[in-house]
Amino acid sequence: MLIPALQKDKALIADVELAKKDTSRYHIWWLGQSGFLLQWKGRHLLLDPYLSDSLTVKYAATDKPHIRMSERVVDPSLLDFVDVVTSSHNHTDHLDADTLMPLIRANPGIQLVIPEANRSFVCDRIGQSTDFPVGLSDGKSTEIAGFRLTGIPAAHNELERDENGNCRYMGYIIQFGDWTVYHSGDTLWHPEIVRALEPFSIDLAFLPINGNKPERKVAGNLNATEAVALARQLKIRMVIPCHYDMFTFNTVTPDEFCKLAAEQGVNHTIMQGGQRWSANCE
Repeated sequence: MLIPALQKDKALIADVELAKKDTSRYHIWWLGQSGFLLQWKGRHLLLDPYLSDSLTVKYAATDKPHIRMSERVVDPSLLDFVDVVTSSHNHTDHLDADTLMPLIRANPGIQLVIPEANRSFVCDRIGQSTDFPVGLSDGKSTEIAGFRLTGIPAAHNELERDENGNCRYMGYIIQFGDWTVYHSGDTLWHPEIVRALEPFSIDLAFLPINGNKPERKVAGNLNATEAVALARQLKIRMVIPCHYDMFTFNTVTPDEFCKLAAEQGVNHTIMQGGQRWSANCE
């Protein structure tokens, strides 16, 4: 039995619409895996959405079945209010054609932010011209719909660059109003990432906690201990863990993260699929 979403499809869309009336705060919804919807003053940023069963279908007859654990939170075609969407790297749970193509159709003016190194791959996957995405590398920024996005390197499992020095795996710093949010993408601990983040005063971070286990036969991520350590080192004011409860072969429970975070004084919140979390904007 799938883990139920707290709210989904039309109920989720109604909650997003309701939240627009509350402009004193910004609002976050977890869409599963590393996917988050951020709303601020009626504008919407969608981070690394995976809203299909494409990986379950692709790997059904292999030795690495992607058995879904949680309900899909929303049909991407219902998200017809999105200003900007990101992909942190080329793995399908962060760059899913079955999510992005209907999303783009529903939002003719949408902007897609990607690692510049992945431009050709991205455009081929989603059937767009090569001038469609906004490409970034680490230290480069763009501003769209009031959100300023800055590229941060990611190591999944290595910190890889193309022949021009552009990162293939990235996280993003998102700045809006007086707030700074960090979406790490998929990453292990790396000193270069820490150095890139040190200049920023991070209010909220989305960090993966599923760890790095070679027997899974996929690239890994921070584990609970590392996520808490990163939050402490950078003095991040709130952490929402992610990248779990999507596929049975590549998950953990958030229990260890919660225990360590509580012991070490790291503010955190655990979200359910489709749940809203709101933060004061003052």
